[in-house]
Amino acid sequence: MIDLTRSESAPLGGPRVSTVPVPRYESALVPRNSIAGRALIAVVAIMTFLASLTSGGVILVTQAANEWQSDVSHEVTIQIVPGSGRDAEADVTRAASVARNFAGIADLRPYSRDESAKLLEPWLGTGLNLTDLPVPRLIVVKIARGATPDLAQLRKTLAEQVPGAMLDDHRGWIDRMRAMSGTAIGVGIVILVLMIAATVLSVTFATRGAMATNKTVIEVLHFVGAKNGYIARNFQTHFLLLGLQGGAIGGGAATLIFIVAAGLSRWWLTTAGGQQTSALFGSFSLGLAGYAAVLFQVLLIAGVTAWTSRQTVNRTLEMID
Repeated sequence: MIDLTRSESAPLGGPRVSTVPVPRYESALVPRNSIAGRALIAVVAIMTFLASLTSGGVILVTQAANEWQSDVSHEVTIQIVPGSGRDAEADVTRAASVARNFAGIADLRPYSRDESAKLLEPWLGTGLNLTDLPVPRLIVVKIARGATPDLAQLRKTLAEQVPGAMLDDHRGWIDRMRAMSGTAIGVGIVILVLMIAATVLSVTFATRGAMATNKTVIEVLHFVGAKNGYIARNFQTHFLLLGLQGGAIGGGAATLIFIVAAGLSRWWLTTAGGQQTSALFGSFSLGLAGYAAVLFQVLLIAGVTAWTSRQTVNRTLEMID
């Protein structure tokens, strides 16, 4: 509230008394419930919501990729292509024996012909008779924890003792998973930067609008000697509260969506589609680190809102000076 008065002369040398008031401002320096303020809360809420969804999606993809890499990195596959005049069962038994006696191998499981053929059903469909086709036989080999077996030597030994046997260490697949995870993180960072840039622009325009609305009050304060820091602090506090309010709404809505999705995924897990989705994205549970990331984004966007407002006010006041 600003209350300045103008003094007039008192009679015959008496003290000059302030009698004529100048305009009195009942409103705060920055209106708290203006239309522009509510619009900014909505913008910040939308930006925080989208940023939280993006970061949550990145975390889910990264978690799933890490789980895939962890599982696959402890397994190798021996593929045996049946050859003419050869006993496929004997080749599978011999290859399993070679792998089982190799250092660093914890366990293995040979797939039967029917099990190997069933692995082709997602691509070929069901009901096909594959009896006359040379369906490769598979042996899944588990590597002992902490062991680093010489896979090159195992590959060489298998080629010498079991013609048609090939060892696949899934290295190419793991590299693709790492590339996918890195790409998801990069896309998430780019989207977050764009959201922050959009928030900065929105806050800049909102601050200038608030300053234009309260131009008279700011000029009077400036005239009576109010420091730029005092005026900027009022705007900074106001926009910090707006940023926290909008960020809490957006971040809370995103958190609620992930909580609901995690609950639905557990219920949907009994279906085939649910199992495939779970294998791809996990349980949709962000975990403590994921929810902490959402909270960090709320505080980050609120801080950016306050900082942008202060910088805008300082630049504008410097031009007035």
